[in-house]
Amino acid sequence: MLKFKYGDGVIKKDKQTTRERILDAAEELFAHKGYEGVSIRQIMAKAEADVSLAYYHFKSKRDLFNEIMLRRVEILNDIRLKALEAVEERHPGNAPSVEEIIDAFTHPLLDLLAREHEEWKYYFQLIAHINNSPDWGGELMTRYFDPLVRRFLEALKKALPDCDDADLYWSYHFLSGALTLTFAETGRLDNLSGGAAKSSDMASVVDRMPKFLAAGFERLCKK
Repeated sequence: MLKFKYGDGVIKKDKQTTRERILDAAEELFAHKGYEGVSIRQIMAKAEADVSLAYYHFKSKRDLFNEIMLRRVEILNDIRLKALEAVEERHPGNAPSVEEIIDAFTHPLLDLLAREHEEWKYYFQLIAHINNSPDWGGELMTRYFDPLVRRFLEALKKALPDCDDADLYWSYHFLSGALTLTFAETGRLDNLSGGAAKSSDMASVVDRMPKFLAAGFERLCKK
């Protein structure tokens, strides 16, 4: 919601609100067209703000992009870590099951996307775009998500102590691909299934994904 300040007989939009509008506009455009496909002028037009304000609030287009990533990534990493810690606390003498660990990794994101879809959908679509980009995926996913991912991989190693490292990391790679394809909500699933399954149905994803992925981890790691 826009806030207004009254002064000198002029209604002025709050600076923080303008900044948030710029971030929201950039997030949506980057999610749809990628970093290189969007100009500052396009972002500011969507934000309904003067181009000069982009450089008042942000040093550069890359700085704006980094701010988009940072404003949500800490929230996501925090809720996933807390979910994993809660699972581990329920198993003080042994490792949680693979399915429980994967559920802690995926459920908080999918639940958030289901409950606050309009607020989060473009950010998750942007993550899907980045994760599948040869130019950006390795750098940005490593910077923002790898510390948390390594924490989950440690938990999975305890649950699968005899798993070969290569099999464990390939299994995570497949998990990451399935998760980010789900984030993208392309609608292909809707068309392919004739409406029997919908890419926006996060409740169905939450119910199925941990079971499916846990079976894959266990099949590769328990030879």
